[in-house]
Amino acid sequence: MLEDMLIIKNKHHQAAEQILQRLLPLNSQRTVIAISGESGAGKSELAYVLGRKIRQNGKLVKIIHSDNYYNIAPREKIDWRKKHGVDKVGLNEYNWALIEQNIHAFRLGAKAKMPCVDLLTDLTDELTTDFKSIKYLIFEGLYAVNIEADLRVIITLTYHETKKARHVRGKEPQNEFRLQVLKQEHKVLQSLRPKADLLVTKNYKVIDADKSKK
Repeated sequence: MLEDMLIIKNKHHQAAEQILQRLLPLNSQRTVIAISGESGAGKSELAYVLGRKIRQNGKLVKIIHSDNYYNIAPREKIDWRKKHGVDKVGLNEYNWALIEQNIHAFRLGAKAKMPCVDLLTDLTDELTTDFKSIKYLIFEGLYAVNIEADLRVIITLTYHETKKARHVRGKEPQNEFRLQVLKQEHKVLQSLRPKADLLVTKNYKVIDADKSKK
């Protein structure tokens, strides 16, 4: 998303390094990494730092944000949710067909036209990317692990634990309706948790998802 604000901290570097170790040695195969987390959990920051570390290892990487793929325009999203009810918040709000189409283009090393939301104008622009030389794709967003990916990561911080971060970033007003939305998003993300390969704890330690079940 254009004009998004990132607050990079040491914990993001620590978690990104742990994830990178699971990707090494970096190969020439096209690899898709999905990073999910609730609002304010730090998924954009983690994706950015991981992308930088992959680039430092000599591979080109592209980051795609799922917020660019809402079916409803950003300026209309709150009103749409109020009209249709909080229970409609979830996977159906996203254009998964277009997401899959763009990821398929990456797998083929082809060109793709992708949406890109400008947060200053609340308008969606169109971005053309040539994936020919790009070997790693990081797809980050609330329900990102819903895609077919080679590595799927969920940051386990809840909306209660990310309250301060949401306030700092200030993307949406923090009120009772927003709290209801966050609760619904939490419920949907928890349903996707079995798809995760790795979990990032609230202390930003990276653990295997299978081990967390034991």
